[in-house]
Amino acid sequence: METLGRLLIGGSVAARSGISLGAELVRIGLGRSELTAPRADHRFRDPAWTENLYYRRLLQVYLAWSRAVETLVESAEADDWARAAKARFLLGILTTAAAPTNFLAGNPAALKRAFETGGTSLVRGARNWATDVATNGGMPSMVKKGSLKVGEHLALSPGGVVSRDEVAELIQYAPTTEQVHERPVLVVPPPIGRYYFLDLAPGRSFVEYATGRGLQTFMLSWRNPSSEQSDWDLDTYAARIATAIEEVRDVTGSDDVNIMSFCAGGIMTAGVLSRLAATGESPVHSVAFAVTLLDFGMSAPIGAFSSAKLLALARWNSRREGVITARNMGSVFSWMRPNDLVWNYWVNNYLMGNDPPEFDILSWNADGTNVPATLHGQFLDIFEHNPLVHPQGMTCLGSPIDLASITVPAFVAGAINDHLTPWRGTYRTVQLLGGETEFVLSNAGHIASLVNPPGNPNATYFTGPTDGRQPPEEWLSGAEKRSGSWWEPWAEWNVVRSGRLVPAPRTLGGAAHSVLGPAPGAYVRDEVPA
Repeated sequence: METLGRLLIGGSVAARSGISLGAELVRIGLGRSELTAPRADHRFRDPAWTENLYYRRLLQVYLAWSRAVETLVESAEADDWARAAKARFLLGILTTAAAPTNFLAGNPAALKRAFETGGTSLVRGARNWATDVATNGGMPSMVKKGSLKVGEHLALSPGGVVSRDEVAELIQYAPTTEQVHERPVLVVPPPIGRYYFLDLAPGRSFVEYATGRGLQTFMLSWRNPSSEQSDWDLDTYAARIATAIEEVRDVTGSDDVNIMSFCAGGIMTAGVLSRLAATGESPVHSVAFAVTLLDFGMSAPIGAFSSAKLLALARWNSRREGVITARNMGSVFSWMRPNDLVWNYWVNNYLMGNDPPEFDILSWNADGTNVPATLHGQFLDIFEHNPLVHPQGMTCLGSPIDLASITVPAFVAGAINDHLTPWRGTYRTVQLLGGETEFVLSNAGHIASLVNPPGNPNATYFTGPTDGRQPPEEWLSGAEKRSGSWWEPWAEWNVVRSGRLVPAPRTLGGAAHSVLGPAPGAYVRDEVPA
């Protein structure tokens, strides 16, 4: 509330905004306003918003008020981006919640639907609402539960679990080419969410694409922790990555491996690589970081949660529960994009009376995982104090994390519309690492940029040389925009570093790592074999 108070009380910007809003309201009343909803705003597609006088003026009042609020937020960003992020988050919830489309009387499409169905849509909507209150914490469901199942509709790439301990399974995927490159790639997904966003379905699978390029592909599948694993920390996960590196080397006979890491998995991978640099070991030939933030000192929407009191409350809550639950984590991310991830489904499920949709990404998004309390606390420390950019700021496996000591070649990918790991922050990785780097910038957002198979006509990316000294805007101004998926330049970059072609192995696993079961494994289904 302090943030809102500072923003809303007095000031020339607030006064000008109020005067501008008042003038626009007068124009609306006289029928002279030219305000219209953006064409991309799906909330106001019904013809009534332009053809009906009442709805047109209601829309214009809402747009004028929202614009005035946005002006106030923007005025604070130059002085204190963290304070502005908090205000943007809170006021974003307020303005999106107040949209007339969220109410039956203010939603002409929902009223038409109720009339056409004789009120049946409202009965169905009430039933959907009651179900969500009972089973989904009161949040509108994004997907029809149980309609898409792991191993039947999702995560279908053939392979086998070649290693399992209490922290993770290691999956080896079956080759799909006659020859494979001798140096394998180990994929390290984040511990927040399940790995199969990288193996959604045929034609939309990063795993399928990687094996199709002749890459021997291995995947870590993290166990979903309970309160019994509350003490798992960064070292717990980093040690499992280090063990997986050795297991991949044993299975393939390769002297070293390439690593492909995603999001928070990249933070853990950076810790492992720093530890290896400190000990003089070299089992990793190259590394890739996708949508990974290592520097948390830059402007980002997630700064809305940077209040010391809010972070202390989050630490207390996860310590009390032993984990931060998937539901709580999912709610936080949903409210960061309330139009797309909350009110869109509120209208669809409750006002229109439709069932939630069936869609693979949404099914994955609803299939969340817990985060151990200790690891959660460390992530909050990273977020609050930004220790990774300081050579003595944090340790991993007993060694201080020094990003400049990581000198293996690095491929870094960001996403231009990413609301969780903004691309300027991911670009900072090329400036923090100590070796040769390449940066690629994809379109779309955090997850949509990762589920990005070649052939998508809407997919684009920017690529261009960087020496690590350019600011991000300068890099972008000189980069080349290309059609296609960032998977393609990553694969080309990785293939060059994957050694010669050799005959594909006929069987999975090896003498010391027999196949324990088929992919997608047990942990992704919350099964824990005895």
